[in-house]
Amino acid sequence: MKSTKIAALLSAGILLAGLTACSNTADAAGGASGPAAKSESNWPQKGKTIDLIVAYAPGGSVDTAARVVAPALEKELGVNVQVTNKPGAGGQIGYTALANSKPDGYTIGAVSAPSVVVTPLDPSRGATFTRESFLPLARQVFDPQVIAVKKDSKFEDLGALIDYAKAHPGELSATTTGIQTGEHFAMTSVEEATGAKFNLVAFSEGAASAMAAFLGDHVDIYVGNVSDIVDSGSNDIRVIGVMGAERSPSLPDAHTFKEEGYDVDEGTARGYVAPAGLPEDVATKLEDALGKVIQDPAVVDQLNKLGLPTAYLNSADYIDYWTKQETQYKKLLPQMMADAK
Repeated sequence: MKSTKIAALLSAGILLAGLTACSNTADAAGGASGPAAKSESNWPQKGKTIDLIVAYAPGGSVDTAARVVAPALEKELGVNVQVTNKPGAGGQIGYTALANSKPDGYTIGAVSAPSVVVTPLDPSRGATFTRESFLPLARQVFDPQVIAVKKDSKFEDLGALIDYAKAHPGELSATTTGIQTGEHFAMTSVEEATGAKFNLVAFSEGAASAMAAFLGDHVDIYVGNVSDIVDSGSNDIRVIGVMGAERSPSLPDAHTFKEEGYDVDEGTARGYVAPAGLPEDVATKLEDALGKVIQDPAVVDQLNKLGLPTAYLNSADYIDYWTKQETQYKKLLPQMMADAK
């Protein structure tokens, strides 16, 4: 079972220190729209190792999914696949290392959105990579955001909570794990779609800290992923709204926002990318291998048990999905930054 998730943001000083040695060469290699033309037909070579960079600490959801995929990918490709954690700055340290890696198929990365999408959109983050620095290969998981209350809460359903938050703006407190995190975007979308207003409380230590505060009655509402609820193991939580298009198999009794009449579809998308400029034949081999592995029944079963439902997209569809996310986040980002001041 996964453990504490990494904090979404570090201070600007730590961020800049962690990125000082990184220079961006990925943009010159090619864009996210397609790989380079150079042939690497003998890829992967026997005895070589594929480095799978995870931009988060061991034990989080991105790391957990990657470590389920890695041994299956080894079997499919016939070479070693080594998971390397490069945590820091909400994923920015690892994403920078990935963007600056040689596009030869021997370095790929496990990424999580919104962080990988949003970071280069915010000039204050000082990112040296852009969307065009990566070639999306496959989406693996879509982990919807949820709103949860304690079982003894006076709010028995989502409608009652939204109505109260509209009538009493800012009175109800809700958890996030920091500015520009999935929870922050989710609640900004909820406020935009419903007219409700919440007091967002950031727990930069991560989801476990947010959950502890919620269960300790220090915060009214827990906002997080389905996998966080599964991971908590608590029987004192009632999920009253799932921000996915369909009900979660892990929480089959919890209604979606759309079922309750609210157009909100938010969650954390996790998948795999390579540095831009990857040779076309290598990109095809990687995409095909990841597609087989991600959809393998044994892999799907393992992730379902962790509350991480498979939502596979191939490279082309993942690129389209990324574009839609970028459009949505560009729309929400100005309001989020204004609220944070």
